[in-house]
Amino acid sequence: MSYLDTIRTFVRVYELGSMSAAGRDLRISPAVTSARISQLEDHLGTRLFQRTTRNLSATEQGRAFYPGALAVLEAVEAAEAQVMDLTETPRGDLFVAAPLGVGRRLIAPAVASFLSKYPEMSVRLRLSDRAVDLTGEGLDLAFILEQPADSTLKMRKIAECQRVLCAAPSYIERMGLPQTGEDLLQQGHNCLNLRFPGAREFQWLLQTQEGAERFAVKGRHECDDGAVLTDWALAGEGIALKPVFEVAEDLAAGRLVPVGCDTPPVPVQMACLYAHRRHQDPKARLFMDYVAQRMRESVSASETLAQEVLKGGSRA
Repeated sequence: MSYLDTIRTFVRVYELGSMSAAGRDLRISPAVTSARISQLEDHLGTRLFQRTTRNLSATEQGRAFYPGALAVLEAVEAAEAQVMDLTETPRGDLFVAAPLGVGRRLIAPAVASFLSKYPEMSVRLRLSDRAVDLTGEGLDLAFILEQPADSTLKMRKIAECQRVLCAAPSYIERMGLPQTGEDLLQQGHNCLNLRFPGAREFQWLLQTQEGAERFAVKGRHECDDGAVLTDWALAGEGIALKPVFEVAEDLAAGRLVPVGCDTPPVPVQMACLYAHRRHQDPKARLFMDYVAQRMRESVSASETLAQEVLKGGSRA
């Protein structure tokens, strides 16, 4: 297993372009990472990386070694998957990413119950509203609320999530009630925007009589954490575009009210991304099946809770 660990370390250093980043990903120290690479180079009798104080790059030999090293890891994973399919006790680690709101409300509770049911499994859950690099970051699975840009990844659809434009009654009393996307622009409403480096979309996609249309809304409040946008909306600071499951309780209690009801947001797809080879991993399939079912149930229950409010529109 020690040589296999060395191969795994080489692959992550090659993919991430950094000893320290690979060490963090594998949860080993930089010294251990460096030692494993040196041992591998001694074993092969050649340099795999050129190192300077500021840069690390693969040599010609390192570039030639990478495809075979990756194939070794994939072959071992495939063999382990075949064995695990024959057992009733799944084991191993999963590294999973998700947006903050999805992760907190839907996935984290499912992880807890999943690990109670499968005690020999472990899950590392990373939550961020920023875009993730599934391969580069060593992720097994990434849950999303968007259409992915990377077509080389496989996608499992989970649910279509209803979204809502919403604001606090105090904001409506102060600024008026917009009925359409055009009102958002012409009446100068403060739209609370989710912005982060690498974001691909800065417009709100709303359903008009002519079809889906993008509105370049503006506002003085921006954040890379969707939960902060909800807090600002609750405080009467502006209008937020939110998945209904994140604000269903606030809508039902009247702390937030729907706005722009004549041009509601286009629903968004909740899905799980994974590399093609991960489809053969039984523990990844098991986790996807388990979590997806509970996510669908939670989304459905939340949308049911808020349905009367959404049907009636804002009465602020």
